[in-house]
Amino acid sequence: MNAIDEIPQELQSLSMEELRSRIDEADRAIVAAINQRLHLARAIGEIKKGKNLPVVDLPRERAVLARLAELNTGPLPQETLRYVYTEIMAASRRIQKPMKVAYLGPEATFTHLAAMNHFGQATTFVPQATIRDVFDEVEKKNSNFGVVPVENSIEGAVNHTLDLFQTSELLICAEIYTPISHDLLSRETGPDQVKVIYSHPHAFPQCREWLRRHMPSVRLEECRSTSEAAQKAAKTPGSAAIAGSQAALVYDLLVLASHIQDSAHNVTRFLVIGDERTPRTGRDKTSLVFATAHVPGALYHALAPIAASGVNMVKLESRPSKSASWHYQFFVDVEGHMEDPPVAEVYRKMQETCAFIKSLGSYPQADANAG
Repeated sequence: MNAIDEIPQELQSLSMEELRSRIDEADRAIVAAINQRLHLARAIGEIKKGKNLPVVDLPRERAVLARLAELNTGPLPQETLRYVYTEIMAASRRIQKPMKVAYLGPEATFTHLAAMNHFGQATTFVPQATIRDVFDEVEKKNSNFGVVPVENSIEGAVNHTLDLFQTSELLICAEIYTPISHDLLSRETGPDQVKVIYSHPHAFPQCREWLRRHMPSVRLEECRSTSEAAQKAAKTPGSAAIAGSQAALVYDLLVLASHIQDSAHNVTRFLVIGDERTPRTGRDKTSLVFATAHVPGALYHALAPIAASGVNMVKLESRPSKSASWHYQFFVDVEGHMEDPPVAEVYRKMQETCAFIKSLGSYPQADANAG
């Protein structure tokens, strides 16, 4: 099929002036429809206020995006439709009540990118220096939600995030999978002028082979984030940063090399944290943390209810307990919502065998193959 065959029959005979006139008409209708949607959102916001309901309804937003994907017959790409409606829904939330989202900053980190992709750019984003600061910002109700990294498909778990869940009362409200693509950024005009490279400790091993082949003698210096690395590269002659392409725009850097990560399937999972429980959507995930008695077979008996129920366990991670040396707490993700009878029964039975157990929240499953 050639390009002309893909154009609707009624448009093929129109002149350029007539087609542009039709575009103007379509634009007027689109703007009017968006504003009508915002009026409806404002009215819903008044109802929520009267019933003391939260402004953010993540399952509802997920359902809207899924329904729109089904309605879309093209040629609009699905990812473009999702981006446009993420921004429209962000504007709808903002018209109901301004919302703040804390994230591991500074600006242009991958966490910032994940937060913007999830909540839309109309949201107010508040950068924090550390993951603990993100938790504190939400616990003190200075921000409605926080976004923190929890694991990378290559480097594994972000232990600091897991450790904070051991003591925090915040819940997981959503998960976000974001593809990670690293670029070499600098104020210099060529890699041969670079004597030191800054980046986050996770970024260097993700680019190990590229660095070995192309810049084996350059000194590597760790920073708290890829954005901090970009900031230092912008100020330090003879330096570069490994960071995302967005950082080049924010910090006015040149891209000396693109996509330098060793694996094409480099994805980081982020968590949205808050103090509100998320209703079931029918395609959910539940995260638990538990501890066992320090006796043989304790972990086997703790996990036995999951195996017996047929509930699918998708993650198991151990971390040292903060209360006793050589004791461990375990983080487990299972498919389903705590309101689902099989998951609720698993939790009840695990309570009988575990020394300690608590739910970290049930939330909609995201697409783990985002990368």
